[in-house]
Amino acid sequence: MAEPPKRHPANAPGDWYVDTRCIDCGASRTVAPGLIGRADGQAVFIRQPASEADTEAAWRAVLVCPTASVRRESGGRPPEGLYPHELAPGIFRCGFNARSSYGAHSYLAVRPAGNVLIDAPRWNGRLREFMARQGGLRHVFLTHQDDVADAERYAEAFQARVWIHERDARAAPYATDLLRGEAPAEPEAGWRAIPVPGHTAGSVVYLLEDTYLFTGDSLAWSHAAGRLTAFPDACWYSWAEQTRSLERLAAFAFEWVLAGHGGSGRLPREEMRAGLAALVRWMGTVG
Repeated sequence: MAEPPKRHPANAPGDWYVDTRCIDCGASRTVAPGLIGRADGQAVFIRQPASEADTEAAWRAVLVCPTASVRRESGGRPPEGLYPHELAPGIFRCGFNARSSYGAHSYLAVRPAGNVLIDAPRWNGRLREFMARQGGLRHVFLTHQDDVADAERYAEAFQARVWIHERDARAAPYATDLLRGEAPAEPEAGWRAIPVPGHTAGSVVYLLEDTYLFTGDSLAWSHAAGRLTAFPDACWYSWAEQTRSLERLAAFAFEWVLAGHGGSGRLPREEMRAGLAALVRWMGTVG
């Protein structure tokens, strides 16, 4: 019989903790930065919640964790309405991250022309009900093969079109639309699908209204460093290609980076462009 999960000893003393089932996906750290950190190859509470905002962040971490590893000794239930979490007008982090996508974040963009799910969480009835109240889904945009999770089930629920690049299409045989080559495409008015091969051969970022860039695992925001980042140790196709892809991405204007793995953040467009250029220079030094 498998040993039951235990409180990791590196957690700060107190009510909240992360148990030893943690797979170190980073999801809880990105929704509770400064509260949950990393030790011994997993997430841990580096301090206990000290305010109402801290406690809300801890509960968000409970609901986002794909292994149910974020826990509270005194028990209790999360407050209602924590997810979807509105990060900007009509832009929501879905929560309910899936272990099958290694805890990747997914997003919902609610727009009058039609709502779009970017990557997918695990199936959740309350999340489906929220989508229905917002008018359903018109599209599911998949950034790459790793973060598909329960995309098919959400697409079926709303008869949504599903987009993925042909080079990663084996992960979504139910896709209705395949992106091809490296030229940007316009799957919907206001949206651009920009192929960025590197993390995987078929990685794509999706740009909404020249403002919101949904990056999958190609680009992220580091809360700890306060800058853009990318992950050479989690590059499954070609780091050199990923570097070139992000260099080309500088031709596009955006204010938000909304990542699958890693943090999400906002900067003015010119600061974001400068940050991307600095990241590309760093990437070129990493072999």
